[in-house]
Amino acid sequence: MPIRSADARWEGSLREGKGTMRLAGGAYDGPYSFSSRFEDGTGTNPEELLGAAHAGCFSMALSGALGRAGHDPESVSTTAAVHLDKAESGFAITRIHLTTTAVVPGIDQAQFDQIAQEAKQNCPVSKALAGVDITLDATLEATLA
Repeated sequence: MPIRSADARWEGSLREGKGTMRLAGGAYDGPYSFSSRFEDGTGTNPEELLGAAHAGCFSMALSGALGRAGHDPESVSTTAAVHLDKAESGFAITRIHLTTTAVVPGIDQAQFDQIAQEAKQNCPVSKALAGVDITLDATLEATLA
């Protein structure tokens, strides 16, 4: 299996400094700052990138699990809300809430819910974040058949 990587560089103090993050595959190369992380400044932040990774991983895990159960999805869309909170020892990612909507022909709600929960537990990013409370709202949309 390939090894994936990303780079970050920070220059200056925490509040006035600035940085850049780059994905090795070239899909993203851009700025981040104190303001983009802890306020509403422009640029990205580690939590957004972690959320994108988790949403992407979960969507693929759910699609695979549904397919193995005989129900290939038409689509799976997921948002990951990453909660960064002030803790006693500094800041911490305390919770990630996944919200997913899937269009899956021929499946009932109970089976979909079970498969979605299993995918949440088994996606590699969820496993890597085992110390974080991960919650899920999964919606099954009707197909237009």
